[in-house]
Amino acid sequence: MWDVHRVATTGSTNADVAAAARSGAAEGYAVVAEHQSAGRGRLDRRWEAPPGTSLAMSFLLRPHGVPDPRWSWLPLLAGVVVVDAVDAAAGAVAVLKWPNDVLLDGGKLSGILVERVETPSGPAAVVGIGLNVAQTPDQLPPGGVSLAPYGARADAVLDAVASGLAARYETWRAAEGDPSASGLAEAYSARCDTLGREVRAQLPGGDTVEGRAAAVDDAGRLLIAPAAGGSPVAVGAGDVVHLRPR
Repeated sequence: MWDVHRVATTGSTNADVAAAARSGAAEGYAVVAEHQSAGRGRLDRRWEAPPGTSLAMSFLLRPHGVPDPRWSWLPLLAGVVVVDAVDAAAGAVAVLKWPNDVLLDGGKLSGILVERVETPSGPAAVVGIGLNVAQTPDQLPPGGVSLAPYGARADAVLDAVASGLAARYETWRAAEGDPSASGLAEAYSARCDTLGREVRAQLPGGDTVEGRAAAVDDAGRLLIAPAAGGSPVAVGAGDVVHLRPR
């Protein structure tokens, strides 16, 4: 379903696809770059890598017919896709830290940013994925990892992500975004290493909550059972820190 436009370098693949969406590009438009100079991750963090060592890719989706509240599952869907693609292309077992940080061997392998874009033909979603493929240890940021030890080829990783995203998205959309009916909720829970852990969530307003990550609700929010007791707290945005090792 993808109309892929490959470039050597760009400022941001998400910005490129968003601009194309506003100009009327159809669902399936995609930009893939070997380097981006102004890449952004979740919470406006920078996503940078030396040229030729990573993949930056963004895909345009127009999930018409899916109720707006269920769009919150798209970042989680993308996380599931990347975990499965890493397994398929590299034979590596990655996991998710809520909502969609992809971790491998204890380090961060991939960042995902999903943005809603208003266009003349209705709202659209841009799914952006940055994935470390060939960086050496000295080229990685603190806490980062790449697929270099696994010998994965960039084209194989791209193919696995693109085919996996198409399949998972079509199933989710056919179910009108219902995470249970589409199997997405079950798939996400099986890949999410946050669930069952003691965590601290740093919320956008500056508050924090500590407790056990109990579940993900129908809106894709993390439910934390506070250590001090009381009703679970639903966290829809913010940074989550794992407090205890498995």
